[in-house]
Amino acid sequence: MSTLRRLQETPRHLLVCEKSNFGHGKSRHRQHVETHYHNYRVSFLIPECGILSKELKNLVMEIGPYYLVKNLPLHELIAHEFINNFIKKGSCYALTYNTNIDQDNTVALLPNGKLILSLDKDTYEEIGLQGHPSQYSGRKVMRYIVTLDLMDSSFSPESKKYKRASWALNEKKPLKFNFLLAWHHEGAEESAMMSYFSKYQIQEHQPKIALSTVQDLQCPLLQSGELEGKPEESCSAPELFDWLGAVFSNVKFHYFDDPKLTPWVTLSVQGFADSPVSWRENEHGFRKGGEHLYNFVIFSNQDYWLQMAVGANDDCPP
Repeated sequence: MSTLRRLQETPRHLLVCEKSNFGHGKSRHRQHVETHYHNYRVSFLIPECGILSKELKNLVMEIGPYYLVKNLPLHELIAHEFINNFIKKGSCYALTYNTNIDQDNTVALLPNGKLILSLDKDTYEEIGLQGHPSQYSGRKVMRYIVTLDLMDSSFSPESKKYKRASWALNEKKPLKFNFLLAWHHEGAEESAMMSYFSKYQIQEHQPKIALSTVQDLQCPLLQSGELEGKPEESCSAPELFDWLGAVFSNVKFHYFDDPKLTPWVTLSVQGFADSPVSWRENEHGFRKGGEHLYNFVIFSNQDYWLQMAVGANDDCPP
């Protein structure tokens, strides 16, 4: 009965809202963006705008390619050559593709060089690398987290730590995954990753870009200094968050009777539901929902609201 009751419960969600200004010395907007690593969708909402500006078009078109590598042995990501050519020469991202965080082994490579392995109990016991129980395991531990710091000086090719990890992933418990890979760098050829993994089945992909115009969209009135909003005057941050969800989901309902002039735009970023991490190295789970996302509401005076949301199996956003 207790299990059935838990399944019937409304999923727990966390929404954190804060406001600041991009010119403020203590603004944390860059930290939040740079440490939310694995994202699959970026959406702009620009009210009262029929034609995109040239600057925004150019920015969108400059987004580089990403890669899908099939049946890639995990030990390739800790190879000394890969670390030197990609991890140390740019920002390298990797995420297992079509794996379920609550059921399968999943792996994420962060741009700071941390390799995160989320392993089921049997795999963890076989692989022989030190980790810790997942914080979402419950009383009976069925999942473990292993972190390898590929940039650590103690992870040099001649070190005991590196040799043990190499032995574990090459011989003790070889693991293969389909990986999504991305590499941000300066001065290197775009084809470098294609060449490096040429002996595997690798495909280059470009992000899909879609532009749509919503007719007669009735937008809320926002006041940059009023995060909580005012009844009958302006919309609060949580109300706006719900409204944006309806807009991006093409749901045909809105709270507002009269269209308003809107001196603001939004930038929404959605993370992969089955990524082992959300922000930084915070463990991420799925349970009833794997959402982790953030939204900027940007005002003409450089004020902004930042909304960060996670689902049931996540710590509070940073």
